[in-house]
Amino acid sequence: MSFLHQTTLTTQQKLRSTEPPPPVFQRLPPEIYDCILRHLAVFHKEPSSMSCETCHLRDLCALALVDRAWDRAVRPRLYGKIHIVGNDWPAHTKKFKMKAGVRLKLLRRTLRERRALAQHVREIKVPRLQADGEEVEAKTLDVVASLVMACPNLEKLIGFYPVYGHAFDRLTYALSSRSNLKERVWIIAENPSITERSLKQLPPGLMDLEQAESFLYFHDRWRSLSTLFLCSQKHGVLERDVFVQSLHRLPALRNLCISNFDVDDFDDVTLQSLPLLQSLRLQDLEGVTFWGLSEFSRTRSARGIRQLSLVNLDITYLSAISNILLHLTSLQRFTLVQESSPEVAAGDLVFQPVIASQQLHYMHWDILLPGSANENLASSIRAGGFPSLRTLRAPSDYDGQLQMLCRPRAQVVLPSDKYSKAYRASEEGKSSGTARTLFTARKLAQQRIEDARNAVKFRVVIEEEGVVQEVFDIQGFMGTIGSRISYNLESDVPGNDNALIDFPDLISGSKEVTPRDGCTGMWNASHHAGKKWWNHTERYRYHPVDLHRFF
Repeated sequence: MSFLHQTTLTTQQKLRSTEPPPPVFQRLPPEIYDCILRHLAVFHKEPSSMSCETCHLRDLCALALVDRAWDRAVRPRLYGKIHIVGNDWPAHTKKFKMKAGVRLKLLRRTLRERRALAQHVREIKVPRLQADGEEVEAKTLDVVASLVMACPNLEKLIGFYPVYGHAFDRLTYALSSRSNLKERVWIIAENPSITERSLKQLPPGLMDLEQAESFLYFHDRWRSLSTLFLCSQKHGVLERDVFVQSLHRLPALRNLCISNFDVDDFDDVTLQSLPLLQSLRLQDLEGVTFWGLSEFSRTRSARGIRQLSLVNLDITYLSAISNILLHLTSLQRFTLVQESSPEVAAGDLVFQPVIASQQLHYMHWDILLPGSANENLASSIRAGGFPSLRTLRAPSDYDGQLQMLCRPRAQVVLPSDKYSKAYRASEEGKSSGTARTLFTARKLAQQRIEDARNAVKFRVVIEEEGVVQEVFDIQGFMGTIGSRISYNLESDVPGNDNALIDFPDLISGSKEVTPRDGCTGMWNASHHAGKKWWNHTERYRYHPVDLHRFF
């Protein structure tokens, strides 16, 4: 009996050993899946890639169909960041009898029917359905609003920034209901009723009670909002008390950008009321003066600022910049862009360094008509005023005073410069010596490098018994040997001729609406499945604009 039992066990063991082992992917830890998916995303999304977001989503869908293990790994990445770019497939528009927005409605249906998938969505990029300057249709706003309402954990809505004219719309309400939202871009447009009241009375009081309370109400649920942009377009109004109250309703606010508001909306008094911040950008604000900036630098709210950008504020005196750099002890990045030169006030005693910061790492210094500003900055760097400075970007360094203090470079110009509009203008003789373009700045910097290289810096003479045997000429260079400062003349936005990123870079969608040389999947034409696998509607290779680049 025992012999038969032992024989049976041996037979069962042999039968088990003949079964195929489980697939290797079922035994891998989740970190391996994440590593593979990260490399796949880099392949499709890096700037030099010929692929696009559609190709990336196609590959993720193919991986999700392999088995359940891959499906569990792919699903958070497939639905975590949803980027819908470009035009719809013509067959879809014909099938559903719609001109545009087919993919949005299909996605909305999926998220409504499968709530578990909607929980994964953190970021949505909706396609541009109109050209620059055209108003967004109300039905488009309603579709996007319903899509936002279907995503309870949404954190970002990128690439789609319709204007807000103090009138109710479903998208604004939908975004106000997302408690996990981390970024919000307000583009305040002109309101007819406010414009009519402005003809009869002076501010404050141009916004009625309902308009003010509605705008404040939208901020009540944003307990996680860390980045806020407020931009006025076409005389958009947002009064002082509304400014202050809305900002103080955001406990997690760390990054703030305020642009293009009138003196009656944002001035020195409003500036003193800002909450604690880490990054601040002030741009095109007539009400902000050098006095207000100096006073703000002494407030408690300014102590934690690490990144500060002052764009087109026309600061008159260099003492304001000196006070800012002196009192902001946490400041690491500083940007100053304006046309006129900030000068030393008449009668002030000048000590070197004129301006100084012990912890500043990065500086963008762009004075279109520099006057003595570049000279004062150069003398301050030379006097040891910026011991931690590592990167200096100065597009308006026309005479090379700042370039001379940086680490020498062999080449500043880029291979893509020959394709820029400024290059064509220079070839036609239309360029200006004070044009604020990176092409002009790189061209002048490279010319200074070539001039220094053609001049003899040192001459070594070898003599033996009074007879000259050999003479060596060592060419010169532009810069300072041993300097730890890098001279940078590259744009915030790759391929842009403007050094500093601006709102048109954020809201423009002309390339997406009418793509040129977009992706059709042709890069994968060698796939054995044929054209039906790799081909898709031509779409723009979209790269999201990081809002932190503004600071």
